[in-house]
Amino acid sequence: MDPRDEQEFAAYFAAKRDSVRRTAYMLCGDWHRADDLAQTAFVALHRRWRKVRDREALDAYVRKTLVRAAIDESRRPWRRERQTDDGSDLPEPSAPGTSAATDPLGDRVATREDLLAGLRQVPSRQRAVLVLRYFDGLDVSGVAGVLGCSEGNVKSQTARGLAALRKALGTEVDAHG
Repeated sequence: MDPRDEQEFAAYFAAKRDSVRRTAYMLCGDWHRADDLAQTAFVALHRRWRKVRDREALDAYVRKTLVRAAIDESRRPWRRERQTDDGSDLPEPSAPGTSAATDPLGDRVATREDLLAGLRQVPSRQRAVLVLRYFDGLDVSGVAGVLGCSEGNVKSQTARGLAALRKALGTEVDAHG
């Protein structure tokens, strides 16, 4: 790449690094894997930077690469997660002088952790659809474009993903907020 392209890529990378990393985390539930996935997406973009004609489509290209990398990673045999219920995951004790009922920050953190744990139990393709729809704010056609599938497939994967998330959380999931 010439120096001008390098500067453009560096500016894009600096502007999007954190949001891509957060999306990757929502897809995989592990910050180290999220860093690897984000790196994979940015390396792929860097390789094709000169060939990208529509600079407005960069976000879509990175998102698509990120989701595909996350799904590919989940298919690898050494990445398959195994759920154990050995009782070793004990809750953290509360800070002195606070209770869970009076700590709104604690409630938000607990809800967020429950959501992330639930997302880890949803199959990777369904998790990708849920993250793209409800956390990245894409509509059905946008998700279909990123995943390279039909809108009907996105709708059915969304329904199945929400059902799996409801089952994992054991509660009603609000898909509109």
